[in-house]
Amino acid sequence: MQNAQEMQQLRGTHGTVAYRSWPSTTPGFIALVAHGYGEHSGRYGHLASTLTAAGGAVYAPDHHGHGRSDGEPAEVSDVDGIVADLHTIADTARTEHPGLPVVLIGHSMGGLIATRFAQTYPGELAALVLSGPLVGTNPAFAMLLSMDEIPEIPIDPSVLSRDPAVGEAYGSDPLVYHGPFARITLETFTAAVEKVAASGTLGNQPTLWLHGGDDQLVPLDPTTEAMRTLRGPNFGEKVYPGARHEILNETNRDEVESDIVEFLATAVPVTRD
Repeated sequence: MQNAQEMQQLRGTHGTVAYRSWPSTTPGFIALVAHGYGEHSGRYGHLASTLTAAGGAVYAPDHHGHGRSDGEPAEVSDVDGIVADLHTIADTARTEHPGLPVVLIGHSMGGLIATRFAQTYPGELAALVLSGPLVGTNPAFAMLLSMDEIPEIPIDPSVLSRDPAVGEAYGSDPLVYHGPFARITLETFTAAVEKVAASGTLGNQPTLWLHGGDDQLVPLDPTTEAMRTLRGPNFGEKVYPGARHEILNETNRDEVESDIVEFLATAVPVTRD
């Protein structure tokens, strides 16, 4: 059963940032969760339930321009500003749970944010988990940016998961953005991916990269190429055959979450039910 979540706010780089927290009765670590483009932290309740059961005190922001936070809907113009906001939330969590190690789990755009967090604040994370991370070149971005007008084509929910209920919930969620990409967002993503590549490896950071074998939004091949540059000596990876973009909402989500908990157990105190 999912623990009760709390919705709170803080002042971020570009306005108010809303964030959810899920408490653990006996926390042994802090888990930060960075969501993907166009969505919000409320879609990660299932993961939060698994993490709290493992001893995690979970904190998940709605990034600027997403969910209940300030900003134009799904308009991303400052990835490092979002990283700074996430760091502020990490500081808040550390104040509330002094002495506990911090882990960061980022999905898609959140994987890009999480990677920049690790590069910007080396040594602060006990573990890093990247789920379908946007860290490689994306041919779709270049194609859209070459157009005089970006077509108003929203993300097709069917590419998210093989579970049709996931697509139905996504399509009817009022906090999910259902419009086209803003040009500034595509330009910002492209520049941030280049900055990731130029910033070197993740060093000794314990890292687990997970990806769907049938991910049509963040293609596997360019992500694999990017990981060759990023990976350090404490790096693990797993590709789930047939899985689509949102592996945390896939038909094998329990397997994915079990893999995450098993990885975290190598870096932090984890409660095993």
